[in-house]
Amino acid sequence: MKKVEAIFRDEKMSAVKEALKELGVSGMTVTEVKGHGIQKGITEVYRGRSYAVDLLSKIKVEVVVDDKDVKKVTDAICETARTGSIGDGKIFVSNVEDAIRIRTGETGEKVV
Repeated sequence: MKKVEAIFRDEKMSAVKEALKELGVSGMTVTEVKGHGIQKGITEVYRGRSYAVDLLSKIKVEVVVDDKDVKKVTDAICETARTGSIGDGKIFVSNVEDAIRIRTGETGEKVV
């Protein structure tokens, strides 16, 4: 099993959610986060005064999938979250050793 963590622009959430639903991803965790990458934030102008916003709002989606599904999940996220501009986000993939369903005590891939 693999955990796919995607951090992307908040306006892309509904498109990413629909793409994952079409792939049959049964569950996800969504968190509103703030951060910055290469762009180091943006400069805004309000009432004639400019100020720096160095932590931008993003969405973080976490899903756990079978090893064989990682490529199609990451491709779907890339396709739907991409705008072509700096600040589109990142995807991280890591190993998951085990999963346990709290209600039944089941373990392993059947939990996902």
